[in-house]
Amino acid sequence: MVRDKRRIDPVTGKVRVPPAGEEPSGGGVHVDEADPGAAGSAAIGTASAELDALQAQLDERTGDLQRISAEYSNYRRRVERDRQLVIDVAKAQVTSQLLTVLDDIERAQEHGDLSGAFKVVADKLVAALHAQGLEPFGVVGEGFDPAVHEAVQHDTAADISEPTVTAVLRPGYRFGERVLRPAMVAVTDAEAAVVMFPDTETSPGADWDPEHRGPEQLQDE
Repeated sequence: MVRDKRRIDPVTGKVRVPPAGEEPSGGGVHVDEADPGAAGSAAIGTASAELDALQAQLDERTGDLQRISAEYSNYRRRVERDRQLVIDVAKAQVTSQLLTVLDDIERAQEHGDLSGAFKVVADKLVAALHAQGLEPFGVVGEGFDPAVHEAVQHDTAADISEPTVTAVLRPGYRFGERVLRPAMVAVTDAEAAVVMFPDTETSPGADWDPEHRGPEQLQDE
């Protein structure tokens, strides 16, 4: 049997009263006909609570995403730093093996033997090493620093106030912050202070006898 469940009678236009024991249509939600705004307020309250719950979940997921993104960024920076460190160490090790070659090139240049094709190759080698980060150091006139200088000669001078490099016997090299070889230098320091003794005319002479007694001492006896 087909039952007409429309609440409004299409013939009379009045609200139908459901038979006893039968729930009115509308999903079991009782609507007070005298206060139609109550249903709207209840629906709005329910929707607001659901929105608050969804917003809380969204904030939580957003915080998790931001935390994971920050951790991943830190991880990438650590990996990049470690990778660059490995590259720098490898470059420094290879460059250290070529320092003696640079010494030979410098000696050949000092003796005038660096010319022709040999000079072209030497210049390219030096330029390539400098481009990779190799830096020579050790200059006459700079202050002596035991962390980067190796003193093999020492002298003193009156016009020097602090230990100063006065000759560079072999240049030092650094690669970035790493010192590959200290500079071999000669160091000049300030002269030691001269101790001045009192005037000998007012001080006891070498022939002064502590046992000698004057007239006053003889009278006392």
